[in-house]
Amino acid sequence: MIVKVRFYTTLRELAGSREEELTIKEDLILADLIEVIASKYEKARKYLYQNGEVRKTDPSIYFLINGRNSRSLSGLNTKLRDNDVVEIIPVPPMVGGG
Repeated sequence: MIVKVRFYTTLRELAGSREEELTIKEDLILADLIEVIASKYEKARKYLYQNGEVRKTDPSIYFLINGRNSRSLSGLNTKLRDNDVVEIIPVPPMVGGG
């Protein structure tokens, strides 16, 4: 099946494109797709993983599936379907002023 992945900010630079269509196996979940991306773009791994695990509760990165935050679905266990659009959005840290 085909899944479209959209990259934003730093991840766009690391992937070298804004968007990519990936052919993946049936029955993959979001966590599996993230591993596929991290393997393909090794430099992106540090933005996708923290302490060896996918950033699932860290608010510094959002995974949207067809415009819906994965946290409001089944999180990293969200099953992907043919023609899904997955957006990976790293959120830059807030810098406080004094």
